[in-house]
Amino acid sequence: MDGVLVHEGRLIPGADAFVSRLREVGKPFLVLTNNSIYTPRDLQFRLRTSGIDLPVESIWTSALATATFLDDQRPQGSAYVVGEAGLTTALHEIGYVLTDNSPDYVVLGETRTYSFEAVTTAIRLIAAGARFVATNPDATGPSKDGVLPATGAVAALISRATGVSPYFVGKPNPLMMRAALNRVQAHSETTVMVGDRMDTDIVAGLEAGMRTILVLTGIMQADEIDRFPYRPFRVVPSIADLVDEI
Repeated sequence: MDGVLVHEGRLIPGADAFVSRLREVGKPFLVLTNNSIYTPRDLQFRLRTSGIDLPVESIWTSALATATFLDDQRPQGSAYVVGEAGLTTALHEIGYVLTDNSPDYVVLGETRTYSFEAVTTAIRLIAAGARFVATNPDATGPSKDGVLPATGAVAALISRATGVSPYFVGKPNPLMMRAALNRVQAHSETTVMVGDRMDTDIVAGLEAGMRTILVLTGIMQADEIDRFPYRPFRVVPSIADLVDEI
């Protein structure tokens, strides 16, 4: 989503035409984001205000992927959540109980209001035996004022205090990609991952068996690609360059 369809809340030219073309020909697709703050309905609204109209079912977040993972591992379980509505709603919808009383998991997600009290509770619960899961490993996130500490940075703090490393569900874990493939009943051999980051999007798509396309409308520059030990299948300036190929 970010860096491919929108950038800092603004439409990337041609992104609306790309999504419209997908819908016009009936090709299944999902818009992915590692951000777990917002619910799919929130993101649908944010995209619509940017000029991109798509059904809520076409949005796949690290919060939804985390909920799917937990439902598969321990159905009807319990969790202490450090995160926002996108994560808590996803866990409620799979029947999880959110509690600080001996939960099965501590689940860490993105938030703009990390509190010392909440982090301390998470540390104590993990030390007492709760399993540690995080939505994504991103250490920082963007804002109009500069970078912000993100899930990965807070996870490192908790890990240092407990000696327990989290299981990260979101990109670059290919698990998020495989869950997305299952959601649209697609096969990796006939699916393409379009992303703007080599270290999350491209490697996750590669490890999930998909062809990958890197766009240069996000944070990655063309001269940075060669420093990675893997390459995307294609590199294009923008998603607008792909519209006529659908």
